[in-house]
Amino acid sequence: MLLEVIATTLSDAVLAERYGADRIELITAISEGGLTPSLGLIEKVRDAVSIPVRVMVRPHARSFFYDQDDIETMEQDIQHIASIGGLSVVMGMLRPGGTIDEESLQRLLHTAKGLEVTFHRAFDEVKDQFEALKVLTRYPQITDILTSGAENTAPKGAERIAALEQLTSGRSISILAGSGLTVEGISGFIHQTGVRRVHFGSAVRENGDALKPIDPLRLQSVRNILDQKADR
Repeated sequence: MLLEVIATTLSDAVLAERYGADRIELITAISEGGLTPSLGLIEKVRDAVSIPVRVMVRPHARSFFYDQDDIETMEQDIQHIASIGGLSVVMGMLRPGGTIDEESLQRLLHTAKGLEVTFHRAFDEVKDQFEALKVLTRYPQITDILTSGAENTAPKGAERIAALEQLTSGRSISILAGSGLTVEGISGFIHQTGVRRVHFGSAVRENGDALKPIDPLRLQSVRNILDQKADR
């Protein structure tokens, strides 16, 4: 069971590793769904933790539609991230019609030069997730799809997530379920969907507040539950 935890500060990242995260998603602007963090923060986090770190590459929160200037900005961000070493990236881009912007995706994957990639929750805004999954499975670099099953929260989208999980079983791409997962509900959610990778943000923070620091007790509780599920 892979546990990915959002970090927005260096202390978040250190606590995430110490209390059970397998991987960090490093972002800023958590209330806006995550934007590209500063180069300084990326470097500090990479130096401070030994678990994998995936860095958000998202230049603005207006939409998941990117013009030429946006793509060039993302290319430069990816080049900086790649130059640090030992990192992966998180990104996603759509066309206005609700399909994957494959031209931009290919361009940015080429810039990423073999870095592993998570396609983020832009996936929840496509018009056909099953068709979008077919597109993304063409690219071995993309190892994860972060999704709430096209609903506001993953528990609401559990039926869809279960279907997507079945379709990706044994393939190079995995479903990473996230948004609205809770300590209390994670065991039942995993039983319902069969997912092996989960993504936590506000639920492992103090008072469940996205703008508060990570709560070690909440995070450790999730880790313990996942370990129990894996042992069965």
